[in-house]
Amino acid sequence: MNLKLLYITNRPDIALIAQNAGVDRIFIDLEYLGKSKRQAGRDTVKSMHEVSDIVKVKETLSTSELLVRVNPINEKSKNEIDDVIKAGADIIMLPMINKIEEVNSFIKFVNNRCRTCLLIETKQSVNIIEDIIKAAPRSEYFIGLNDLHLSYGQNFMFEPLASGKVEELCKLFKKHGLFYGFGGIARVGEGLLPAERIIAEHHRLGSGMVILSRTFCDIAKSEKIEDIKNRMISGVSDIRRFETDLENYSDIEYLENTKQVIKSVERIKQIILDKKESN
Repeated sequence: MNLKLLYITNRPDIALIAQNAGVDRIFIDLEYLGKSKRQAGRDTVKSMHEVSDIVKVKETLSTSELLVRVNPINEKSKNEIDDVIKAGADIIMLPMINKIEEVNSFIKFVNNRCRTCLLIETKQSVNIIEDIIKAAPRSEYFIGLNDLHLSYGQNFMFEPLASGKVEELCKLFKKHGLFYGFGGIARVGEGLLPAERIIAEHHRLGSGMVILSRTFCDIAKSEKIEDIKNRMISGVSDIRRFETDLENYSDIEYLENTKQVIKSVERIKQIILDKKESN
């Protein structure tokens, strides 16, 4: 089964390009509470999306679903969730879960008006994951590697994958018959940890979705819509071709890929540590 591909944008024209290229879900990101502080000094995307963007993007879409990440539970959450549902979200994602009460409030506020996705990205949420699943047995689950590795005091985003923490969570989600995914990927064949290594891990672990990273199609680096369109189409096509190749992978090949992922993560982690020491 092919992964559902998620792409973050609040631009209707880019959303349409992504949809036509085969992206399954457009991701609008309203989260801002606490984000700048916890990711300070990191080269991460700080989206400046608004509820009004949901309506504009939703009108553009015909086949892709619209997923919206709201803020962590706070005193304004009920109104925010009401607004997001009214604007047309198909799925609402809750970030930064630390207590079961936050999950209970979220499920209550949504009240079965659209689908839900719980973002597991804190050590605290991992520690209470069984209780979370009991509270939200019909929700989707997504493991957020960016904040999760920070929560564990690690240096590289994919350390939770190499350490086995992601596999542990995936096995639990699978046991409960849940739909789940994790992390992000760049383009096939690019980067210190190429996308194909991570894609193979998604298939091995039964993951159903992944976010296409900023570098997959960085619209800030090109002003020409045609260039963005071509890069999106070629990137998605490369992923789908590789997924076809995975249909013939043996258990031994998957095991070898996992070993290579672990080696690559250890190498990159050491590069990061060396760079910190030199500074």
